[in-house]
Amino acid sequence: MDPFEEIYRRYGDSVFRFTTRLVGQRAVAEEITADVFLTLYERIDEIDVTQLPGWLFTVARHRAMDYWRRAAVERRYLSALVVPESQPSPDATSADLFELRALKPVHRLCLRLRYDYGMTVLEVAGATGLTQTQVKGYLQYARQLLRTQITQEEQ
Repeated sequence: MDPFEEIYRRYGDSVFRFTTRLVGQRAVAEEITADVFLTLYERIDEIDVTQLPGWLFTVARHRAMDYWRRAAVERRYLSALVVPESQPSPDATSADLFELRALKPVHRLCLRLRYDYGMTVLEVAGATGLTQTQVKGYLQYARQLLRTQITQEEQ
């Protein structure tokens, strides 16, 4: 049996349970566990096998801390996002359209600010902390996905 396979069989469940306790979400724990073992696979020749359980749990803990840091940044960002009062409120039609599963949250955000609230690309960039080029790219990609979805529904 391959050394990596043996290590995965021996510690995979333990790392997953540990990660699940750290993040509290099964899907996120699965991703982190996969990332831990991918890192192990890439560096298996460099790692001292005698320190493996500790190494695996340390990497898992660091990945979980990274997850919580990103989540905190997202929460801070969303709470700081203030939509100008002078903008019109969104209508139900566009709200339904922007809930397409293929759209990532950043695409939905850019679409909503641009079309529901009538903000310019410059205003969207200022409100989100993205560059104007990034906003334009996200909008272009999102519009293409929406266009594809609408044409498929019409057929």
